[in-house]
Order: sequence, then structure tokens, then C-alpha cells
Amino acid sequence: MKFVKYIKDLLDGCRNLLLGLKITMTNLIRPKVTEQYPENRGKKVYFDRFRAELTMPHNEKNEHKCIGCGLCQMACPNGTIKVITKSEVDSVTGKPKRMLDKYVYDLGTCVFCGACVDACPHGAIKFVNQFEQAVFTREKLILQLNREGSKLEEKPVAKAVEPIKTENKAQAENVKEK
Repeated sequence: MKFVKYIKDLLDGCRNLLLGLKITMTNLIRPKVTEQYPENRGKKVYFDRFRAELTMPHNEKNEHKCIGCGLCQMACPNGTIKVITKSEVDSVTGKPKRMLDKYVYDLGTCVFCGACVDACPHGAIKFVNQFEQAVFTREKLILQLNREGSKLEEKPVAKAVEPIKTENKAQAENVKEK
């Protein structure tokens, strides 16, 4: 019984060895394809879902969409994002309002999972395809995404619609039907 198991194991080992040699020989004979990376840098096409670097888009007025809520910071699994806010008094209402002061992103610890982009309710951050991030010190991988002097994008305020005052209910129903 032990002898039969020994022979089966020996044959199984030889079969696995020949399978490995077949794969090695196939790769040895296959023609090599060398991609000339620095020369064809502009010709590279990446998928839309490729995640390389987190950015905060700004418009021509240096405005961004980030409100400083911190949901992206909470969604980040390893603490890559730090949202630093400051409190300012709103000129219209007179109440204190939280505003974004600094949006710090550590590219060196990011795992590019996309949880921060998914958690952002206003679409203030997104990934771009810029992947060349070779630097000599880790301090250069810590980026501030909001630009100096940038501010929250002002949305146009919709005017309140005044209710139509009518003399009787019949006229009110006619107005509603139209």
C-alpha cells in the first residue's frame, strides 16, 4: 500500500515538473515585446476607471466645490486625507459657517480605492490619469489640493415663488389646472 502511494506521488511530481518545464520553454521561445516607455509617453491610452492621483478641480475663478464636510476623510481606509476647516461668520445669515481651509492629501499612503470620491456628495474631488509620481523624498508626496486663495463655488440662488392669491377656490383650482 505504501509502495503504490509512493509510485503515484513520484509520477505526479514528474508530471508537475514537465508541466512547469513546458511553460518555461514556451516563454523562452516566445518573441519578446519591449515597450519603449519614455519615448511613447504621450501615446499611452488609459481606461476611464484608472485611478492614479486625486485632484480637486477648480474653475477659471479659482473656485472649487468642496464644502469641508469631511466625508471623504471618514471614508478613507488609511487616513490619507486630512480636511482642515475654519469657522467664518456668514454675511447673509450672521451664523457661523464651516469653510474649507486646507485639503491635504498624502499620495504616498493612498491605496487608490476610490472610497473618497464615492463618498463626496458634491463631486469636489476626482481621480486623474497622471501616474508619474517619482520623487526622492516622501514629503513631496504630501499635496494640498485646494489652491491658495480658492473659495467655495457660489451657486445662483433661486428666487422663491410667491403663492397666487385668488378670490375664491374655483379660480385657484383653474390656476392649478393650467
